[in-house]
Amino acid sequence: MKIALKFFSLGLLMFFLAGPLNAQTPDNIIMTESGEMNADKPLDDIVEKRLTFEKRVLPYDHIREADIFWEKRIWRVIDVREKMNLAFAYPERPFFTILMEAAEAGEITVYSTEDDKFSIPLTPDEVASMGASVDTIATVDPETYEETFQVVRNEVDPTDVKRYRLKEIWFFDEETSTMQVRILGIAPLIEEFDDNGNFRYERPMFWVYYPEAREVLARERVFNIANDSSPMSYEDLFEMRFFSSYIYKESNVFDRRLEDYLSGTDLLMESERIRQEIFNFEHDLWSY
Repeated sequence: MKIALKFFSLGLLMFFLAGPLNAQTPDNIIMTESGEMNADKPLDDIVEKRLTFEKRVLPYDHIREADIFWEKRIWRVIDVREKMNLAFAYPERPFFTILMEAAEAGEITVYSTEDDKFSIPLTPDEVASMGASVDTIATVDPETYEETFQVVRNEVDPTDVKRYRLKEIWFFDEETSTMQVRILGIAPLIEEFDDNGNFRYERPMFWVYYPEAREVLARERVFNIANDSSPMSYEDLFEMRFFSSYIYKESNVFDRRLEDYLSGTDLLMESERIRQEIFNFEHDLWSY
């Protein structure tokens, strides 16, 4: 009885001592909604999401040249206006902004569009100048009516990049008896307009060598329409082929695109035929 009373008294004393200590919170400490102490700013989440940043990028399996039984080079176009590709144009962090910031910071090397073989690297300064234009604007002082000229730098609006080119290789690996695909490059396409605002053409800005950019893309989260807590990254998106696209060119002896000899519905049907041909190649290798 005495022992129980002794523990009760000790617990009661600790309760009263802990009360004032918990009530004293420093002024520079902010209690977040998650209940964690943060001296900088409130946490706009339940917990700090670190899975995407801490995940390691797995290297590709080694493929011997002798094991490549068949391969085909394919060029695709990803249109960010399609429902499945809306994540590329997420306003908070557009995919184009990720590529530009990484290129300007020197985290990835981008290449000229003189060809799509990644032969002419561009410096970060060249990329920065490519992503902006300089205009001279005349302004008039309303009091003195004095005309002055100002140099204004116009940055590329990420919303102007509506499509991306994708270069990839499909191949059949004899060692694993599987059809595989490796993405080689990504090129953002920007629209060009005349002085009257009329659309002229669409041109690629630069080529990004995808195997080198995997580390950067693995740190960038992709908006998931089904689950905000999903830690999917852009590297996951490309590796899982979680995007919609159409084929605009395949390797051929004339090195021409589909639009060079087809148009309209015929072009889309030919794109689908090439996609189905790749699928059927692997399927036809097996007998049942």
